[in-house]
Amino acid sequence: MGIFSKSKQHAGEKRGFGGGDATMRFIRRCADIYAGRPDWVSAADGVFTVNFARTVCAETARLAVLGSRVAVTGDGPRAAWLRCAFDDFAPLLRRTVELACAYGTVILKPRGTRDGAGAVDVVTPDRFDIVDSESGRPTAVIFRDKRRGADGEVYERFEFHRFIGDIYAVSNRVVRGGREVPLGSSPFSGLTADIRLSGVRRPLFAVLRTPSANNLDAASPLGLPVFADALSELCDLDVAVSRASREIRDSKRTVLIDSDRLLPVGRAASRAAARAPAPMPDFVRAVFGTGTGDLYREINPTLNTEARLAGIEAILHAIGVKCGFSGGYFTRERERVGTMTATEVEANDRRTVEHIRDVRVCVERALGELAEALDELCGMYMYAPPGAYGLILDFGDVTYNREEDRRRWYEYVRDGRVGFGYYLKKFEGVDLSEVGGMKEVLQ
Repeated sequence: MGIFSKSKQHAGEKRGFGGGDATMRFIRRCADIYAGRPDWVSAADGVFTVNFARTVCAETARLAVLGSRVAVTGDGPRAAWLRCAFDDFAPLLRRTVELACAYGTVILKPRGTRDGAGAVDVVTPDRFDIVDSESGRPTAVIFRDKRRGADGEVYERFEFHRFIGDIYAVSNRVVRGGREVPLGSSPFSGLTADIRLSGVRRPLFAVLRTPSANNLDAASPLGLPVFADALSELCDLDVAVSRASREIRDSKRTVLIDSDRLLPVGRAASRAAARAPAPMPDFVRAVFGTGTGDLYREINPTLNTEARLAGIEAILHAIGVKCGFSGGYFTRERERVGTMTATEVEANDRRTVEHIRDVRVCVERALGELAEALDELCGMYMYAPPGAYGLILDFGDVTYNREEDRRRWYEYVRDGRVGFGYYLKKFEGVDLSEVGGMKEVLQ
């Protein structure tokens, strides 16, 4: 990256930061697996993918943000500006966590908009390069972005964030066809080439990475996908499901019957009739007999359903354990969970609960960093004057059981600790103004 060669020296670039070739190759492979393009798929061998890696990432994200509430408190204009920014980002939280689970690391980069609002870009490792880091946290990053200009050419922007002493520097450069071009003649003409800020306490971006260590490169600030340890099992699952599906498709009943039997009764045989037999069911196949006797044979393939399901269940068990879930989480053993209490579920799914709590710690830290970065951005562009604010991060119980919760709150009502109207609003969605004197009816 010649356009930033001098800036890199000021940033203190160190060899190995950015994840290393081994880590980046592995992350690219996992990204293809998550996208449904694993390298073990083979049309010639009849192996397709069920994309279970996506299922693992989606389920991890679903549990991690289950019942989540992200809110900014405060009465001043700065708090109001941050509240609008987080209100826009909150619906994207589950998607963001899923991408972090799939890529191992995503960067949340705030940016200002023309109307003065705050937006957040979710950047995956294929769109950034880590130049420097401290204590495993990136401090200097080059972000990449592509746009097509009015001339039909593709322009690539490089946005370099780093500290130079006590100064926080942001540089923007644009390349077209391998050559640097002025910002003003590109689709990014509204940006400033170089910005220098003083008093910035932390980088103007947040990092969300998976909690597990990077065993490919311990010095790398990049995390690994949540399914990184289960690639061989994911391959086995695709092979097992492909073989089972092929067996089911090939299990159609077939009847082999002598073509002479298909001729109309009382009509002389002819070559034309033999060439154009009467219509018959699709499971019937006409064959030429030997002439020594009638031919009629049924073929009913036997399915090895139970044996194949047992093998698939064993693979799913291994995938769940290697991805941080309790044994049997993705198997038919989950059918009995609906009859269990929250306490029993937590005891049975202890490993899952702890895994999700670890992911939530990473999410909470990233959202805290994002709030600080948005606060710095707001001050940098003077969107709102300085002011105090608070960030509330609340997550639902992973082992939540609604029916058990409903019974507990009903007991509170019967004991007189809460009103019946509150109970109806919480569990039935009834407006308090509609319940009237129903509390007296209950008593």
